[in-house]
Amino acid sequence: MDLKMQDSEDSFLKNLLLGFQHLLAMYSGDILIPILIGAALNFTATEMTYLISVDIFMCGVATLLQIKRTPITGIGLPVVLGSAVEYVTPLQNIGHHYGIAYMYGGIIASGIFILLISKFFAKLKRFFPPVVTGSLITLIGFTLIPVAFQNIGGGDATAKGFGGSTDLILGFTTALIIVLINILGKGFIKQISVLIGIVVGSVMAGFMGTMGFASVHNAHWFQLPVPFYFSAPKFEWSSIIIMILAALTCMIESTGVYYALAEITKRDLNEKDLQHGYASEGIAAILGGIFNTFPYSTFSQNVAIVQLSGIKKNKPVYFSAFLLIILGLIPKVGAIATLIPTSVLGGAMLIMFGTVGAEGIKMLTKVRMDNNNLLIMAVAIGLGLGVTVQPTLLHILPSSLQTILNNGLVVGSFAAILLNILLNPQGEKKFHS
Repeated sequence: MDLKMQDSEDSFLKNLLLGFQHLLAMYSGDILIPILIGAALNFTATEMTYLISVDIFMCGVATLLQIKRTPITGIGLPVVLGSAVEYVTPLQNIGHHYGIAYMYGGIIASGIFILLISKFFAKLKRFFPPVVTGSLITLIGFTLIPVAFQNIGGGDATAKGFGGSTDLILGFTTALIIVLINILGKGFIKQISVLIGIVVGSVMAGFMGTMGFASVHNAHWFQLPVPFYFSAPKFEWSSIIIMILAALTCMIESTGVYYALAEITKRDLNEKDLQHGYASEGIAAILGGIFNTFPYSTFSQNVAIVQLSGIKKNKPVYFSAFLLIILGLIPKVGAIATLIPTSVLGGAMLIMFGTVGAEGIKMLTKVRMDNNNLLIMAVAIGLGLGVTVQPTLLHILPSSLQTILNNGLVVGSFAAILLNILLNPQGEKKFHS
């Protein structure tokens, strides 16, 4: 009996640590959204603290919606949800030109749109054969690599101290630790390599004197989410259209994440699975508008955690979701995670995003390498990476179009889908050895 109890405790601790690793993988990317939006709209320190806390709380709620299968929601894959960067520019523009009430109206409208088209969008499954999904997942990883390097340099590429020696040492040391643990480590230690790398990097930063505790001191001990805390929603047609376009972008990215996780977990996705996944994100966006936060979609960096840890079950993600909810209710505890230096997170992101890209390449190895499929890969990946590294190329276009066409994932995925329709009208043939 004692042995069974001990096994149960070990299992709890193991899942707790794995869940915490998932949380850390998405935490910086998620709190970046409220920081950017709040700063752009001149939120006070108190408003910013509340916005970050309730956003983290809603990430936990949205994750539970996605991993718990119900008759209408939940794809049931080990995925963590957060607010997507694709929404930043549209939300800032709406907030500046119309006010935050219309921003939240646009969020709710986009959530309703996602919910309404979830069944139709799921029927487009045939347009995502391995040559398309493999290219898409490769792009998800590789288009995020510049974000990882920007974070390694300190986060703000325009800052005078960007790329300082301290940041570079912390970032690349964190990445090196994760690599060494995956080479030398075994069992559970290897599974939490990202978590260990982030912890060791943060401890190094503490000894180097780069961590400040002001954010923890200023945060409240307890804060309940309040519906319409900042404003009740208002609706305006152009704001709604902009948010719907951003939502479509995120749905395409989510599709790639779903297929990446399905590949890793050896699960076949059907239309009903996809419909449930999209519906969950639609409901999460509606809740985000009601609680004055953001729309929520799948976080691609957590695909790498599943791959690196080798843990393909949902239980650790349940722990992560509940941890997010708890952190959202206790801002002072949640603020501790903000102490992790940006450069340390960048080092972890370098490995994680590279792993996602490598997973896409692995999927592409199952595709017949004929001229048609090679052309699809070349154009899709080339266009996606091109607009990512040179976003100013399209500066002459209207800002709404730039928001869409500066997204390498959107450009690359549309190119892959269109070329696949034109070049493989009878359906893609897989390679058989």
